[in-house]
Amino acid sequence: MAKESADKTGTSDVTFDLVSILYHALQGAETYDQYIKDAEQGGDSDLAQFFQDTKEENSRRAERAKQLLAKHLSGA
Repeated sequence: MAKESADKTGTSDVTFDLVSILYHALQGAETYDQYIKDAEQGGDSDLAQFFQDTKEENSRRAERAKQLLAKHLSGA
């Protein structure tokens, strides 16, 4: 699979993977805002808190991916 990614994108598999995780984590964090609003509008504070926690986990994941990507690219 690694060679396929590099062949198709011109980017190493690890770089592609980190960018993908960063993108999806940020996209998920943005999407969860709507889920939080839906739960709040439905009066379900437990569910709203679950979505908020999930959003925060994705935000932390995105930040970590960004740090690792910067480190990976500086060493590449």
